[in-house]
Amino acid sequence: MNQNRRATASRSVPRAQLAKVIDEQLLRWQEQTGRSAAAVLDVGGGTGGMATHLAELGHTVTVVDPSPDALASLERRASEARVGDRVTGRQGDAGDIATLVEDHSVDIVLCHRVLDVVDHPVDALAAMATSLRPDGLLSLLVPGRRAAVLGHAVNGQLDAASQSLSDPRRFDPEQVEALFAEVGLELVAQHGISALAELVPEAATESSTAREQLLALEDQISADPIFRALAAHLHITGRPRP
Repeated sequence: MNQNRRATASRSVPRAQLAKVIDEQLLRWQEQTGRSAAAVLDVGGGTGGMATHLAELGHTVTVVDPSPDALASLERRASEARVGDRVTGRQGDAGDIATLVEDHSVDIVLCHRVLDVVDHPVDALAAMATSLRPDGLLSLLVPGRRAAVLGHAVNGQLDAASQSLSDPRRFDPEQVEALFAEVGLELVAQHGISALAELVPEAATESSTAREQLLALEDQISADPIFRALAAHLHITGRPRP
Protein backbone atom coordinates (compact mmCIF):
# COMPACT_ATOMS: atom_id res chain seq x y z
CA MET A 1 0.00 0.00 0.00
CA ASN A 2 2.79 2.43 0.88
CA GLN A 3 4.51 1.61 -2.41
CA ASN A 4 1.28 2.37 -4.27
CA ARG A 5 0.95 5.73 -2.50
CA ARG A 6 4.52 6.62 -3.33
CA ALA A 7 4.04 5.60 -6.97
CA THR A 8 0.94 7.79 -7.14
CA ALA A 9 2.85 10.77 -5.74
CA SER A 10 5.87 10.23 -8.00
CA ARG A 11 3.56 10.28 -11.02
CA SER A 12 1.04 12.95 -10.03
CA VAL A 13 3.53 15.63 -8.98
CA PRO A 14 5.52 15.57 -12.27
CA ARG A 15 2.28 15.61 -14.28
CA ALA A 16 1.01 18.61 -12.35
CA GLN A 17 4.39 20.34 -12.62
CA LEU A 18 4.51 19.85 -16.39
CA ALA A 19 0.94 21.07 -16.85
CA LYS A 20 1.74 24.18 -14.81
CA VAL A 21 4.81 24.96 -16.92
CA ILE A 22 2.88 24.54 -20.17
CA ASP A 23 -0.08 26.60 -18.93
CA GLU A 24 2.26 29.45 -18.01
CA GLN A 25 4.02 29.34 -21.36
CA LEU A 26 0.70 29.29 -23.22
CA LEU A 27 -0.42 32.35 -21.29
CA ARG A 28 2.75 34.18 -22.32
CA TRP A 29 2.19 33.07 -25.92
CA GLN A 30 -1.35 34.47 -25.79
CA GLU A 31 -0.09 37.77 -24.41
CA GLN A 32 2.64 38.05 -27.05
CA THR A 33 0.50 37.08 -30.03
CA GLY A 34 -2.82 38.57 -28.93
CA ARG A 35 -4.58 35.30 -29.80
CA SER A 36 -6.80 33.56 -27.27
CA ALA A 37 -6.65 30.02 -28.65
CA ALA A 38 -3.85 27.97 -30.15
CA ALA A 39 -3.77 25.18 -32.69
CA VAL A 40 -1.87 22.46 -30.82
CA LEU A 41 -0.18 19.37 -32.23
CA ASP A 42 0.43 16.69 -29.58
CA VAL A 43 2.86 14.13 -30.99
CA GLY A 44 2.58 10.79 -29.23
CA GLY A 45 -0.19 12.19 -27.06
CA GLY A 46 -1.63 8.76 -26.34
CA THR A 47 -4.92 8.73 -24.47
CA GLY A 48 -5.04 12.52 -24.33
CA GLY A 49 -4.36 13.58 -20.77
CA MET A 50 -2.63 16.79 -21.83
CA ALA A 51 -4.75 17.22 -24.96
CA THR A 52 -7.99 17.18 -22.99
CA HIS A 53 -6.57 19.61 -20.44
CA LEU A 54 -5.61 22.07 -23.18
CA ALA A 55 -8.94 21.65 -24.97
CA GLU A 56 -10.71 22.52 -21.71
CA LEU A 57 -8.74 25.78 -21.77
CA GLY A 58 -10.18 26.54 -25.22
CA HIS A 59 -7.38 25.36 -27.51
CA THR A 60 -7.83 22.96 -30.44
CA VAL A 61 -5.63 19.88 -30.30
CA THR A 62 -4.61 17.28 -32.87
CA VAL A 63 -3.12 14.16 -31.32
CA VAL A 64 -0.88 11.98 -33.48
CA ASP A 65 -0.28 8.53 -32.02
CA PRO A 66 0.49 5.12 -33.54
CA SER A 67 -1.88 3.21 -31.23
CA PRO A 68 -5.53 2.84 -32.33
CA ASP A 69 -6.43 1.79 -28.79
CA ALA A 70 -4.92 4.98 -27.38
CA LEU A 71 -6.78 7.07 -29.94
CA ALA A 72 -10.05 5.34 -29.04
CA SER A 73 -9.41 6.18 -25.38
CA LEU A 74 -8.62 9.74 -26.42
CA GLU A 75 -11.96 10.06 -28.16
CA ARG A 76 -13.82 8.74 -25.10
CA ARG A 77 -11.92 11.00 -22.72
CA ALA A 78 -12.51 14.08 -24.85
CA SER A 79 -16.21 13.23 -25.16
CA GLU A 80 -16.59 12.74 -21.41
CA ALA A 81 -14.89 16.11 -20.86
CA ARG A 82 -17.25 17.66 -23.46
CA VAL A 83 -14.38 18.89 -25.62
CA GLY A 84 -14.73 16.35 -28.42
CA ASP A 85 -15.18 19.15 -30.95
CA ARG A 86 -11.75 20.54 -30.07
CA VAL A 87 -9.75 17.27 -30.03
CA THR A 88 -8.86 15.23 -33.12
CA GLY A 89 -6.91 11.98 -33.19
CA ARG A 90 -4.79 10.89 -36.16
CA GLN A 91 -2.96 7.59 -36.38
CA GLY A 92 0.76 7.94 -37.07
CA ASP A 93 4.06 8.51 -35.37
CA ALA A 94 6.75 11.17 -35.23
CA GLY A 95 8.13 10.05 -38.56
CA ASP A 96 4.79 10.80 -40.24
CA ILE A 97 4.50 14.44 -39.17
CA ALA A 98 5.69 15.83 -42.52
CA THR A 99 2.86 14.01 -44.31
CA LEU A 100 0.16 14.45 -41.65
CA VAL A 101 0.61 18.15 -40.88
CA GLU A 102 1.07 21.08 -43.24
CA ASP A 103 4.16 23.22 -42.89
CA HIS A 104 3.79 26.34 -40.72
CA SER A 105 0.21 25.45 -39.70
CA VAL A 106 0.58 24.85 -35.94
CA ASP A 107 0.97 27.26 -33.02
CA ILE A 108 2.14 24.80 -30.36
CA VAL A 109 3.82 21.41 -30.71
CA LEU A 110 3.98 19.04 -27.76
CA CYS A 111 6.65 16.36 -28.07
CA HIS A 112 6.63 14.59 -24.73
CA ARG A 113 8.55 11.33 -24.22
CA VAL A 114 8.82 10.77 -27.97
CA LEU A 115 12.43 11.52 -28.96
CA ASP A 116 13.65 8.72 -26.70
CA VAL A 117 11.72 6.10 -28.71
CA VAL A 118 12.18 7.24 -32.33
CA ASP A 119 14.93 5.96 -34.61
CA HIS A 120 15.91 9.37 -35.97
CA PRO A 121 15.39 12.10 -33.32
CA VAL A 122 16.86 14.91 -35.43
CA ASP A 123 14.58 14.18 -38.40
CA ALA A 124 11.51 13.93 -36.18
CA LEU A 125 12.31 17.15 -34.38
CA ALA A 126 13.00 18.93 -37.68
CA ALA A 127 9.58 17.92 -39.04
CA MET A 128 7.88 19.24 -35.91
CA ALA A 129 9.82 22.49 -36.12
CA THR A 130 8.74 22.89 -39.74
CA SER A 131 5.08 22.49 -38.75
CA LEU A 132 5.30 25.57 -36.49
CA ARG A 133 4.15 29.03 -37.47
CA PRO A 134 6.83 31.74 -37.08
CA ASP A 135 5.51 32.74 -33.64
CA GLY A 136 4.90 29.16 -32.49
CA LEU A 137 6.40 27.17 -29.63
CA LEU A 138 7.69 23.62 -29.30
CA SER A 139 7.43 21.89 -25.93
CA LEU A 140 9.90 19.02 -25.63
CA LEU A 141 10.03 16.55 -22.74
CA VAL A 142 12.81 13.96 -22.63
CA PRO A 143 14.20 11.66 -19.92
CA GLY A 144 17.32 12.98 -18.22
CA ARG A 145 20.57 11.03 -18.36
CA ARG A 146 22.08 12.17 -15.07
CA ALA A 147 18.95 11.28 -13.11
CA ALA A 148 19.13 7.74 -14.45
CA VAL A 149 22.79 7.40 -13.52
CA LEU A 150 22.13 8.74 -10.02
CA GLY A 151 18.98 6.66 -9.50
CA HIS A 152 20.65 3.40 -10.48
CA ALA A 153 23.78 4.15 -8.46
CA VAL A 154 21.99 4.92 -5.17
CA ASN A 155 20.11 1.64 -5.55
CA GLY A 156 23.35 -0.28 -5.99
CA GLN A 157 22.72 -0.97 -9.70
CA LEU A 158 26.20 0.05 -10.81
CA ASP A 159 26.16 -1.73 -14.16
CA ALA A 160 22.89 0.00 -15.07
CA ALA A 161 24.28 3.33 -13.88
CA SER A 162 27.31 2.91 -16.13
CA GLN A 163 25.15 1.93 -19.11
CA SER A 164 22.96 5.00 -18.60
CA LEU A 165 25.95 7.23 -19.29
CA SER A 166 25.79 6.27 -22.97
CA ASP A 167 22.09 5.40 -23.29
CA PRO A 168 20.83 7.10 -26.49
CA ARG A 169 17.30 7.16 -25.06
CA ARG A 170 18.35 9.68 -22.41
CA PHE A 171 19.44 13.28 -22.80
CA ASP A 172 21.56 16.01 -21.24
CA PRO A 173 20.55 19.70 -21.37
CA GLU A 174 23.57 20.42 -23.57
CA GLN A 175 22.56 17.69 -26.00
CA VAL A 176 19.03 19.09 -26.35
CA GLU A 177 20.41 22.58 -26.93
CA ALA A 178 22.50 21.19 -29.79
CA LEU A 179 19.47 19.41 -31.26
CA PHE A 180 17.45 22.62 -31.18
CA ALA A 181 20.22 24.52 -32.93
CA GLU A 182 20.47 21.82 -35.60
CA VAL A 183 16.76 22.06 -36.52
CA GLY A 184 16.54 25.85 -36.39
CA LEU A 185 14.94 26.39 -32.99
CA GLU A 186 16.07 28.89 -30.41
CA LEU A 187 15.67 28.23 -26.70
CA VAL A 188 12.89 29.99 -24.81
CA ALA A 189 13.03 28.21 -21.45
CA GLN A 190 14.37 25.11 -19.74
CA HIS A 191 12.90 23.34 -16.70
CA GLY A 192 13.71 20.23 -14.74
CA ILE A 193 10.63 18.07 -14.19
CA SER A 194 10.74 15.82 -11.14
CA ALA A 195 14.11 16.67 -9.71
CA LEU A 196 12.92 15.46 -6.30
CA ALA A 197 9.63 13.55 -6.58
CA GLU A 198 11.19 10.15 -7.20
CA LEU A 199 13.69 10.62 -4.36
CA VAL A 200 11.41 11.86 -1.58
CA PRO A 201 10.66 9.19 1.11
CA GLU A 202 7.19 7.70 0.74
CA ALA A 203 6.15 8.80 4.25
CA ALA A 204 6.60 12.43 3.18
CA THR A 205 4.13 12.23 0.28
CA GLU A 206 1.15 10.42 1.76
CA SER A 207 -1.11 13.46 2.11
CA SER A 208 -2.41 15.84 -0.54
CA THR A 209 -0.91 18.72 1.46
CA ALA A 210 2.53 17.12 1.28
CA ARG A 211 2.18 16.59 -2.46
CA GLU A 212 1.21 20.24 -2.91
CA GLN A 213 4.30 21.25 -0.91
CA LEU A 214 6.46 18.98 -3.06
CA LEU A 215 4.97 20.48 -6.22
CA ALA A 216 5.71 23.99 -4.94
CA LEU A 217 9.29 22.98 -4.17
CA GLU A 218 9.72 21.37 -7.59
CA ASP A 219 8.45 24.60 -9.13
CA GLN A 220 10.95 26.66 -7.13
CA ILE A 221 13.97 24.65 -8.25
CA SER A 222 12.89 23.74 -11.79
CA ALA A 223 14.88 26.52 -13.47
CA ASP A 224 18.02 26.06 -11.38
CA PRO A 225 20.63 24.62 -13.79
CA ILE A 226 22.03 22.17 -11.23
CA PHE A 227 18.67 20.70 -10.24
CA ARG A 228 17.52 20.80 -13.86
CA ALA A 229 20.47 18.69 -14.97
CA LEU A 230 19.61 16.09 -12.31
CA ALA A 231 15.85 16.00 -12.98
CA ALA A 232 14.14 12.82 -14.13
CA HIS A 233 12.86 14.71 -17.18
CA LEU A 234 14.06 17.77 -19.02
CA HIS A 235 11.50 20.19 -20.41
CA ILE A 236 12.76 22.56 -23.07
CA THR A 237 10.71 25.13 -24.95
CA GLY A 238 11.86 26.48 -28.28
CA ARG A 239 10.61 28.67 -31.10
CA PRO A 240 11.57 29.08 -34.76
CA ARG A 241 14.56 31.32 -35.30
CA PRO A 242 13.60 34.66 -36.88
